[in-house]
Amino acid sequence: MNVKVEALDQHKVSLAIELPAEAVQKGFKQAVARIANQVRIPGFRKGKASRKVLEMHFGKEAVVAEAKDIVINGALTEAMKQEKIIPITQADVKEDLFSETEGAKFTATFVKRPEVELGEYKGLEAAHEEPEVSDAQVEAELKKAAEQSARLEKAEEGAVLAKGDYAVIDFKGFVDGKPFEGGEGKTYPLEIGSQSFIPGFEEQLEGHKAGDDVEVKVTFPETYFVDALKGKEAEFKVHINDVKRKQLPALDDAFAKSISQFDKMDDLKASVKQQMQLQAIQQAEEAYHEALVAQAVANAKVDIPHEMVEQRIDEIVEEISMNLESRDMKLADYLKNIGQTEEQLRKNYEKTAEEQVRQGLVLETIAEKEELDVTNQDLSMEVYSMAHQFNADPKDVMKIIKEEGRVNMLINSVLRKKAAAFIYGAAKKAEADKKEAEEAPAAEAAAPKTEEDFNAMTVKDLKAYAQEKGIAIESKAKKAEIIDTIMAAEKEKSFRKLNEYCCGSVYWKRRGVTGVSFEHMGKLGKGLTPREAGFTAIGDDARLRRQTSEVRWQTSPCLPISKETLIKSLSDFTLEFLYMARNNLTRIASYLRKAMTKSCIKILVKSDSAI
Repeated sequence: MNVKVEALDQHKVSLAIELPAEAVQKGFKQAVARIANQVRIPGFRKGKASRKVLEMHFGKEAVVAEAKDIVINGALTEAMKQEKIIPITQADVKEDLFSETEGAKFTATFVKRPEVELGEYKGLEAAHEEPEVSDAQVEAELKKAAEQSARLEKAEEGAVLAKGDYAVIDFKGFVDGKPFEGGEGKTYPLEIGSQSFIPGFEEQLEGHKAGDDVEVKVTFPETYFVDALKGKEAEFKVHINDVKRKQLPALDDAFAKSISQFDKMDDLKASVKQQMQLQAIQQAEEAYHEALVAQAVANAKVDIPHEMVEQRIDEIVEEISMNLESRDMKLADYLKNIGQTEEQLRKNYEKTAEEQVRQGLVLETIAEKEELDVTNQDLSMEVYSMAHQFNADPKDVMKIIKEEGRVNMLINSVLRKKAAAFIYGAAKKAEADKKEAEEAPAAEAAAPKTEEDFNAMTVKDLKAYAQEKGIAIESKAKKAEIIDTIMAAEKEKSFRKLNEYCCGSVYWKRRGVTGVSFEHMGKLGKGLTPREAGFTAIGDDARLRRQTSEVRWQTSPCLPISKETLIKSLSDFTLEFLYMARNNLTRIASYLRKAMTKSCIKILVKSDSAI
C-alpha cells in the first residue's frame, strides 16, 4: 500500500492511497464470503454459494459494492494508523480506480484531530479551601425546612398584601379589549414576590386587601411562549378573595421529631451541620480539581476545528432532547416555551462546547504522553457509575452503549478522567499531603489524643497546647472546660479533613446489592475495626422509598494504614451493615432487607482508589 498525505489547510488532510491488484482480489473473496453467510439461496448451504451464483441472484454491482466497502475502509483505517492521523469527520472518498487486475486508487479527505502542544501540567497549584459551616448557615437551612412545613393561614381582617403573602385571587385578562385563552383563573393562590406571573403583575397587588377589585396593566415580554401575546399590552381584572400568610413552625424538639428521626433539635442541628460540612468539603474539592485542570488546559496550545465544536453542540442538544423526553416533553415544545429557535439554542452553547472540546483534547494528550490506559475493570466501574446515576441496570446501560456504537466514547471518557486524576496527583498540594502523611506518625505519637492524656497535663500546658493548635480558650476557663473545648475542636478539625481520608458507598436495588464503590482512599488508622476507625452508616429514607439507596462510609483521620487493612475494615463494615439490616437494627425499607442480606458483595481492589 502506498500512501501520500497532503495538508489542505490547518485541519483538513487528503490521503491518496494506492493498492495492488492482490488487495482488491482478496477484498472480493471476503465480500463473497460475507454475502454468502448473510443470505440463504435454495440449493446451497449457508455460506457455500459461489461468487457467480451470488452475482446471478443479487447482481454484480452488489458484490462490487461489498468489495469496495471492505477494501477501501480497511485500507483507509490502516493508512490512518500508519500516518498516526485521527479523523474527526467522516471521510469524503473519491474513487479513481478499482480493478481486480490493476488494483485500486482513491483519495480520502477529512478533518483530523488537531495537534496539542502541552504546557505545564505537573506541579500545578490552586487554592484549596477548607470550608467551615457556621451555626448561622445551619439555622438558615433549618428555616428553609420550616418554610416547607409552613401552613397558610388567613391573615387578620384588613391586612394588606406584602411580599411573601399569598393572594387568593380571581382574575380575567384582556388584550385589545378581548379575553384571551389561558387568561382566566379562579381562587388562584399567588405568592407576592414569586415572579410567577407576568412581570409587574404581583407588584400592583401589593398594598391591597381582601375584598378589593384591582385593575392590573402589564405588557407581555417579547420572549413570551405564546406568539400571539408577545409584546402585547394586557389588562387584568382581579378580585382578591383572601390574604394568607405562612405560619412557620417553631424550631424546637417537636419540629425536629416531625421531620427527622431525631427527638431533639440539638441532635438534628448536629446532623444537618455534618451533612452541610461534608457537602461543602466535597464542593471545595471539586472546585480545587476543576481549577487544576483549567490551569493545565490554559497552559496548552491547540487550534480547534469548527467541526469538533459543532459535533459537541450536536451532542449537547441531543442530551437536552433526551432529558426532556424523560419528562414527557419534546425539544420543539421546550424551545417554544422559552421563545428560542434551535439555532439560537446552539449559539448559546458554542462557548461551552469549545471549552469542553479543548479540555478533552488536552486531557487525551496528557493520557497519551503519560501512557495511561483503560482496563476492562475501569470500563465496568464507569458503566456501573452511569447505571447508578440513572437508576438503571448496568447490563442495560452497556447494551445501549454497544448498540449506539459509543464504546470509543466510553473509553475516551474514562481516559480523560484518569488524565484529570493524574493532574490532581501531580499537583503541589498532593506532594505536600504525601510529605504530611510521611511525617504524621511521629507527630501523632507525640501529640496527646485521649482524655486521659489531657487530664495528666497542667492547666498551663493545656492552654499552651490550645494556643499551638489555634484553639480559643477563655481566660477564666476551668481545666475540665479547657479539655472539653480542646477535644471538641480536635473532633471538628478531624471532620473538616474528612474528604482527604475516605468515603465510599454501597448501592443496592430491589433485586439486591448491585455494587460497591469508594473514593478518596487515604490515610486511615491501622489495625482498626470499622467502628474503631470511626465509620458510620448514613441511610437516606427518601432514596429508600424510591427503591434505591446508599450507605456512605465516612471517617475522621486516624493513623496511616495499609490499603489491605482498609479494605478488610470496609468489608467487615459492609457485612456488619447487612447483619444489622437482617436483624432490623438499621432503618431500611422492608422490601430491601431480605434481598440485601441474601446477597454477596465482592470487592475488587485497584491501585487508583476504585474498589
